[in-house]
Amino acid sequence: MTPTNIIIIVTSIMAALLEIIDTSIVNVAVPTMMGNLGVTLDEISWVSTAYMIANSIVLPIAAWFGSRLGRKRYFTGAIAVFTAASLACGLAPNLPLLVLFRLIQGFAGGALLPTSQMLITEQFPKEKATLAMGIFGMSVMIGPALGPVLGGYLTDTFGWRSIFNVNVPLGIIAGILSYMYVTSPKYETEAGAAPRKAKGSVDWTGFALLSLGVGCFQYILERGQADDWFNSKSITAIAILAVIGTLTFIWWELRIENPIMNLRLMKSRVVSGGAFLMAALGIVIYALTFVVPIFVDNVVHMTAMQTGLLFIPGSLATSVAMGMVDPAAKKFHPRVLLSFGVALCAVSVLMMSHFTTSTGGDDLFWPLIVRGVGLAFLFVPIVTVTNYPFQGEELEQVSGMMNFFRQIGGSIGIASLSTLLTRFGKQNYLDLMPKISPFSPGGNQLYAQIAVDTAHSGLSKNIGMGMSQTLNVKALWGRAMGQSFVMSFDQLCWIILFITLAMLIPVFIMQMPRRMSVNLNAH
Repeated sequence: MTPTNIIIIVTSIMAALLEIIDTSIVNVAVPTMMGNLGVTLDEISWVSTAYMIANSIVLPIAAWFGSRLGRKRYFTGAIAVFTAASLACGLAPNLPLLVLFRLIQGFAGGALLPTSQMLITEQFPKEKATLAMGIFGMSVMIGPALGPVLGGYLTDTFGWRSIFNVNVPLGIIAGILSYMYVTSPKYETEAGAAPRKAKGSVDWTGFALLSLGVGCFQYILERGQADDWFNSKSITAIAILAVIGTLTFIWWELRIENPIMNLRLMKSRVVSGGAFLMAALGIVIYALTFVVPIFVDNVVHMTAMQTGLLFIPGSLATSVAMGMVDPAAKKFHPRVLLSFGVALCAVSVLMMSHFTTSTGGDDLFWPLIVRGVGLAFLFVPIVTVTNYPFQGEELEQVSGMMNFFRQIGGSIGIASLSTLLTRFGKQNYLDLMPKISPFSPGGNQLYAQIAVDTAHSGLSKNIGMGMSQTLNVKALWGRAMGQSFVMSFDQLCWIILFITLAMLIPVFIMQMPRRMSVNLNAH
């Protein structure tokens, strides 16, 4: 491998990390931003919503833009716009401008991930495809864990604006390296590519319909829980627009000659099965990344930065395991590797499904390690298997669609689990109340024990709670809330376990090469 290859790989990883980290780095800074900008939680949530909507729109059509503008120009330009938008976010004087710049940042960021994947893939020969995907996968898996840690540290040390400003020097370096070393692929300069790039072939109708369908759908996922889902007239109206936009987009793309997204590729069981697997993988990755911090905050009472550090060992396990996938791919069928990955992820979720109110941070170590190894044996084979039958612009199209389905799966997972966590919590609390009421035998015994503990500690007098009975009732209520939350968390784990095991269905239906690292050379 030449120094140029290495520089391109490093540049691609930097660009991918910039995009992925920015999806989660904002979350820990939300309270600080609310106070500084003088806005409500509902209003500040648009900082994340705008980024995710724009990102989701661009991800599946990044290949189309790249083929029209030229990959080098598109990739370098996207890095430049992303960097400039990051600087503008850090300087934004008010919320409307911050949301606008986050929207621009999301549009530019959507180009970075699929293009980075393609650049890394092309630096390796076909027989080393699993190794290439392992390197790319490291950035995809480590990014979500680094976001909260980096965001927490920067916010506490330098203020919330630094979470955007940190992108500027990294973006400048990545942009310069991209301009100097990234080249356009051969198929962009072939004679047959000219008609595709012609002005008349620009599918503006498809782009408008995609923006409508995906934008509305992503809005529903981001805002549904806050707006009470379909009890809100605005959510219902936007859902109707999402359905109309999506169905019209599918109809339009299947009837024109040069579509913005080649949906005909979905006829292949490799692509359709890969899309299902990627969506499920997105749920598995982002669902636990969403639920575990809430559990840790409610039960273990860790800070945002401590919570982020909790995920680092699992991310490192993923990185180490990705180095094991390439040699394993030479010996075992992809179905064996994928089944092994599903099994490990299922075991990790099963371990978490037995957590209690006495669970500590140390109890999460091994489940997250097992999960980290399992993700490596899922991500690399899925990407490699879905890519192997394609080349050129079709390969870029498939790459963009796979990243799109992974992100949409993650959005669906987070939105669904957030809603279920709230509803399970309310129901579990109602189920517990008759059992822990001071008027029930079990509740009376628990109340008496709490009364003895508080009397011995003198807690009521020391903290000015007034009557000890008030403190006893509040302590009883706190235990009920804690127990109902743990019960809800355990129920969510069983749902995530079901989704994880459902991944075995396409694993055994999809067409796959017998050996990823060997057979890929024939395509």
